[in-house]
Amino acid sequence: MDSKGQITYEYLILVGITIMITLMISNYLTDAHELNMAMTAARSGALSGSNINGFAIYSKSIFNEYETEKPKITAPSSIKIVKIESKNQGYNNNYKKTKIQLKVYASCAVLKNSYEKNSVGDRINYNVRRSICKIFKTENSTNALFNPVFSPKFVFTTADVIWV
Repeated sequence: MDSKGQITYEYLILVGITIMITLMISNYLTDAHELNMAMTAARSGALSGSNINGFAIYSKSIFNEYETEKPKITAPSSIKIVKIESKNQGYNNNYKKTKIQLKVYASCAVLKNSYEKNSVGDRINYNVRRSICKIFKTENSTNALFNPVFSPKFVFTTADVIWV
């Protein structure tokens, strides 16, 4: 039996299996990388949203509204972002992408009533979505409130901020 071609066939099979495994792993790593980028952007956006409140920076019209209805919000306060969780809600047929819901946990000793917490929570969530939108450059694919936010394989929404 001629064995001169035996090593070549074994080598080709080994290379073929290696390429198949590499392609399967790269697909998984691409998804994981995209989620990591989104979570990093979400953390950045949550910190930005909480810092805006900490510095008490508002437009004139918003400041006037808050001054009469929510005076504690206009004063600088310290908001701590405790954690951000992501929940895979499965494939969404409307968007043809996997839907991920983000939930921010925050704490603040100054904000007492739910009306104030909801206003600050809305600002934090807005900045979370906006930051994700900027990282994936999908500003033209969403509305003015960046809800929902798209990436190549996912669609992101935010749940109400949980105050701890």
